[in-house]
Amino acid sequence: MSPKMTKTALETIEAASRDSGSQPYILRLYIAGLTPRSQEAVRIITGICEEHLAGRYNLEVIDLYQNPVLAKGEQIIAAPTLIKKLPLPLRKIIGNMADKDKVLVGLDLRPKTDGHGKV
Repeated sequence: MSPKMTKTALETIEAASRDSGSQPYILRLYIAGLTPRSQEAVRIITGICEEHLAGRYNLEVIDLYQNPVLAKGEQIIAAPTLIKKLPLPLRKIIGNMADKDKVLVGLDLRPKTDGHGKV
């Protein structure tokens, strides 16, 4: 592989990284009724979005009791479930949303660490 090709590939990756920082996030949060757990999930995800994606996100909250057909189409197996549709890759976060670091990693807003705080 020539140095020119490597540089071009690196430039492409850097450009994609810059572009993803400005691309809006399209999110769907599936909940099961207006239970305390569902309300907490909505509150937590809205807070994370406002803190990290202010002005760059669209959050759609879907109650599975009111729209059960959507659960089948999206292959929802538990609630709450957060789906990041855009930017790609698609990600699903299932269950308790209280672990902010897990949610941030799932949304690609924070790099994964090795368990010792190292990337």
